[in-house]
Amino acid sequence: MTARPNIIYIVADDLGYADLGCYGGRSADFGPVSPNIDAMARGGLRFTEGYANSPVCSPTRFALMTMRYQYRLRGGMEEPINSRSKGSTTLGLPPTMPTLPSLLREAGYATALIGKWHLGYPPAFGPLRSGYDAFYGIMAGGVDYFTHCSGKGDHDLYLDEEEHHEPGYLTDLLSARAVDHVRTRAADARAGKPFFLSLHYTAPHWPWETRDDEHVAAQTAANLFHLDGGNIHTYRRMIHHMDEGIGQLVEALRAEGLLDDTLIVFTSDNGGERFSDNWPLVGGKMDLTEGGIRVPWIAHWPAAIPAGMTSDQHCMTMDWSATMLALGGGAPPAGHTLDGVSLAAVLRDPQQRFERALYWRMNHRGQRALRRGPWKYLQVDGHEYLFDLRADERERANLAARELERLAAMRADWLAWNDSVPAIPEDAAVSLGYSYRDMPQR
Repeated sequence: MTARPNIIYIVADDLGYADLGCYGGRSADFGPVSPNIDAMARGGLRFTEGYANSPVCSPTRFALMTMRYQYRLRGGMEEPINSRSKGSTTLGLPPTMPTLPSLLREAGYATALIGKWHLGYPPAFGPLRSGYDAFYGIMAGGVDYFTHCSGKGDHDLYLDEEEHHEPGYLTDLLSARAVDHVRTRAADARAGKPFFLSLHYTAPHWPWETRDDEHVAAQTAANLFHLDGGNIHTYRRMIHHMDEGIGQLVEALRAEGLLDDTLIVFTSDNGGERFSDNWPLVGGKMDLTEGGIRVPWIAHWPAAIPAGMTSDQHCMTMDWSATMLALGGGAPPAGHTLDGVSLAAVLRDPQQRFERALYWRMNHRGQRALRRGPWKYLQVDGHEYLFDLRADERERANLAARELERLAAMRADWLAWNDSVPAIPEDAAVSLGYSYRDMPQR
């Protein structure tokens, strides 16, 4: 590997596995949905079997920040954190917990979060208390793109820890702020002071608004979930707006002479929601079927990663954060063991591959899942399933009755892992949001 890179961690919100062109997504009526992200994939490494730590947003973000299973923290057991966490001293990311940005800052990085936090509210919690030098974005799980208000009607756009009022379409505001940040940090980066930028979009999360839909904001004020609105055309345009901003960010890096020495990682916090495309996977947000947890993973770093490569390495959110920590020269404090595993060797040689068991659980519908090699153990609503994902990534051929010994072994494996993390408390919140399964039927 080359010297320590600048690092940009881009996270979309509720993006489906096949929403992007580089993952087989369809073009829209206006043309390709994600040309800039697709170009990053062509110029770097695309993972075909990468996962999110959870099928819902804030638990994944706990894993991203801590590089550990989210279940180790009380706030990580909420599905997801919601407005009841305001004023709470337990439902958030503890400032004493070592995090990716805090450890990179100790290693000499300038750190910033632009976008969605969703890990608890001040005064007990916040980005500046968990390793970021600067913050511009939202604290909640979702806001209107124009009013910047949460579902409770509270204004939720912050500059550091102060409320910030600025007109504009949120996706564009985040993109512009990220471009400005790169330009501001460029001289120091060229002089050997690298930066770590978390760019966590809210797109394409509801409400369903493009930059031309400011008039829709009045309709979503009473119901941010926007169950009576949206369509695939609006949804794809929202992705395209995000893609345009990412293209502008890449161009800013190129103009400043930083692109070759910057690791850009792109992903989603969980699987897609109402209007997303998860083909050929089944399920979506809130599900431990593949459509809820398998997500795009793209890594672009011209100085170190070969272009035009793909990998079927199994990995999840916390692995990527552990990778960034390792590449940045950081390390966890003594006695603090990470669950995430560095993928640095795979980035260096995409032909490399190592076995990586992945575990999930959800209070919602009593779900549990384990991926080991090609096999997946799944339980939903008390029913057990066993799938060979090499032959059946759509999870339609349940082999549980045919492979009784394998089923028993994987069940025991999952139960042993589950005993290693704290139990879900009875008062843990389940799903503030909605998915297509919750839509009223007529």
